[in-house]
Amino acid sequence: MADAVVGLGANLGDPLATLSAARAALAVLSETTLVRCSSIYKTAPVGFLDQPDFLNAVCWLKTALTAERLAVELFALEGRLGRVRTKLRNGPRTVDLDLLFYEGVNCARPDLELPHPRLHERAFVLYPWFEIMPSFVLPEHGPLRELCRGVLGQRVERLEAVW
Repeated sequence: MADAVVGLGANLGDPLATLSAARAALAVLSETTLVRCSSIYKTAPVGFLDQPDFLNAVCWLKTALTAERLAVELFALEGRLGRVRTKLRNGPRTVDLDLLFYEGVNCARPDLELPHPRLHERAFVLYPWFEIMPSFVLPEHGPLRELCRGVLGQRVERLEAVW
């Protein structure tokens, strides 16, 4: 079983309900155990700024699925939860499920980049990840604790929402 980390985000429709449904689906994913999920965080959009704030979270999985198979499952889950892909990068979306990290896998292919190439620059990933894995060290980038210090200027608010 490999450790895998998945980022969840949404800013259209009912984001809290969508993230809850995504979490429930991750909990029953074949050959996978949901170890822990972060709190929900309200975050400012990155890149394309003319859109609503996002709700974000991070989930830690133990899985026997390969990184490629897990990525395919996440993509399919997005579709089941109503995600319609557009050409607008970083635009609004009903749900986004990103495979951020998969233990022992480092690749840069058009269909899969691991670890996720920009995660070390994004508070909406780092804060919730640090909450559930505070001693984690991201290969080639360092401890999450230090990476969080590097994104202090980004707007992130931990919510008390139950999901």
